[in-house]
Amino acid sequence: MGTRLESFVIDSSNILDVVRHNSMEPIMGMVLVVSLVVCAYMSWNIGANDVANAMGTSVGSRALTLKQAVVIAAIFEFAGAFFAGDAVTDTVRKGILSVDFETVTESFANDLMYAFIAAMMAAAVWLTVATRYGLPVSTTHSIIGGIVGVGLVLEVQHDISLIDWEVIRKVVMSWVASPLMGGLLAFFTFFIVRETILEADDPISRSRWLAPVLAIPTFFVLGLALQFKALKGFFSRAESEGWIESKYDWLPVKENGSWNPMDANAWFPINSLILAGIVAVIAASALGYVLRNYEFKGEKEGFHGVERIFVWLQVITAAYVAFAHGANDRSNAIGPMAAVYQVLSSGGELAATAEVPVWLVLLGSAGIAIGVMTWGWRVMDTIGNKITDITPTRGFAAEFGAATTILIFSMPFLAVPVSTTHTLVGAVVGVGLAGGAKAVDFRVFGKIFASWVASLPAAGFGSILIFVTVASDPIKLLVVIPIALAGVFYVIWSTKDDEVHVEDALAEVSGPEVGSPTYFELFHTHAEAVNETVGHMLVAVNAAADGKDPTGEIEATVAAELRADNIKNDLRKTIGSGQWSLLLRSEDFMEMLSKQDRIADYAQNVAEQLSFRPLYGNEEARNALKEMGESVARTASLYEDSVAALRDLTLSGYTKAGREKLGELIDKVNLAEHDADLVEGRAASLVFSEGDDEALAAMHMYRVLQRMDDVANACETAANAFLPIVYNN
Repeated sequence: MGTRLESFVIDSSNILDVVRHNSMEPIMGMVLVVSLVVCAYMSWNIGANDVANAMGTSVGSRALTLKQAVVIAAIFEFAGAFFAGDAVTDTVRKGILSVDFETVTESFANDLMYAFIAAMMAAAVWLTVATRYGLPVSTTHSIIGGIVGVGLVLEVQHDISLIDWEVIRKVVMSWVASPLMGGLLAFFTFFIVRETILEADDPISRSRWLAPVLAIPTFFVLGLALQFKALKGFFSRAESEGWIESKYDWLPVKENGSWNPMDANAWFPINSLILAGIVAVIAASALGYVLRNYEFKGEKEGFHGVERIFVWLQVITAAYVAFAHGANDRSNAIGPMAAVYQVLSSGGELAATAEVPVWLVLLGSAGIAIGVMTWGWRVMDTIGNKITDITPTRGFAAEFGAATTILIFSMPFLAVPVSTTHTLVGAVVGVGLAGGAKAVDFRVFGKIFASWVASLPAAGFGSILIFVTVASDPIKLLVVIPIALAGVFYVIWSTKDDEVHVEDALAEVSGPEVGSPTYFELFHTHAEAVNETVGHMLVAVNAAADGKDPTGEIEATVAAELRADNIKNDLRKTIGSGQWSLLLRSEDFMEMLSKQDRIADYAQNVAEQLSFRPLYGNEEARNALKEMGESVARTASLYEDSVAALRDLTLSGYTKAGREKLGELIDKVNLAEHDADLVEGRAASLVFSEGDDEALAAMHMYRVLQRMDDVANACETAANAFLPIVYNN
């Protein structure tokens, strides 16, 4: 750390020395400044778009609030970018251009410098467009598209072959391969969690001992990935400074590797396997100790107790993804910029690799962190809320599947340049499909996939346009880039009204307790208010049947119905705003909510009927009316139980046991409604056979019986609306 800070002081003065003393004309100094602005803009976009890779699922599962996620992501992204990134970067990222650096001319190096500036600018603009619409795209593929675009122009200008189309073929293949593999791994990870924990008779007891077991492979994979992906730069510096004999004692060799971990050219060196194993055992042991001593809230906590356990695993995994992303994707902006700086500072020379000055590391790291804090929430919302419903268990499965996929594809024996974004989106779709095809909003996924396909051509076309317009002329560059930046910033400024600003993001890092309500939990809250309305209705009916004044309970019934209406309206607004992704179509959910609310409406109508006139005075008829009220209230109570089962079913990931329980409760509601019908028939027969002397009062009692039957029928109709969820998911 001391060496890096000392280097920063030296490098900060060196940038001025380059401008003043390295035979650079003042105009070229301005080119350097403009290119640094483009680099900072690209870094900002990387933070704004790719941050969702790490934190989107944590926000969607309500494991973290948006502001907590923004702050944590900014810290870990900056730490990974500044402390764990490579000290040396490839001047041509991902091997897209095949350049013979031994024969590079000054003219070609100069053109390539302007090409890289154009590629950065075009990729950054495309990322701004994608982020504005909340579309998670690959920053890696965007910069690849930009470089391919300018590469085509350079091939024509210099009559050479530059583009490695095999790399492009692998990139296109990764559009399908990485999301598919990420989705499959996430699906089976969640399947294991669901079958072994959520399907158990006592999920909390099962998770106390099984969650630490599942943590072992999780932390083993993260331990390997941390070494192979995030700490490559650390091991390279350690080798160069003599701290270790060879970085390949810890990192996989680049070619001709061996599957024997004891070999010097191992794909998985024994040192890294041992370290990952130690990390996994320590983490699993710590988790096991915590769970043995953690006090859950018992039955009332429901599946939130299990989800609370997986919150820890999910947040740890998310922090790793943020750290690794900062360490790796920093080079998407710094790599091209390092090449530009190399050409400018050397007077026209270009090499295959370039030293990364610490001030440039700080620029890229700070740009990523600021991007996270300003626009990162847009894409976070898409991944966390709009593709499918995310719970901590699903979020953990998605992040574990994505981390494993990225580790596998990044190994040298495959060396496919996969996108973290693509992989995580595929993983989110995978865990969504574990709840059935209806659980995934494929309209949103279709837009995301279209943006992936558009990344290469959009960035490529933009880079060609900028490069051809600039024509390797510094004056034109100093005109074109500021105009382009001004246009972009105007668009950002004109849509600033719904932004989350830096000070807002940092203002509150605390948030609601983990396990804040899902929309099905709020649906159950509404059901409780509905059942409360029926309860007040029952008391009012009993009071009227006993000859007492029911006015107080009539008013209480009306007040309870109003509370139910308010909950209904708030829930409708939440669903209508698109804040949550539903496991079923929003119109179907709205219909379920309306049917449930109708129960309270009918209950209020029963209570209001009681205020019209006295009931028929026959004692037996009044007792029959009270029996009808009890039967209706029992039907409503069973209906509320079915909604609670529906809530638990969605939290548990649609377990078989949960479906069976919900199906049984729906059957009980139907049977209770049938019993209410029988009671109503007996009561109506009694009223009509005995009520000739008080015809108006008897007719009034019959109307009350009918309205109570409407309450029971509404419970049956609302419960039967859940049947597609029981059988079709």
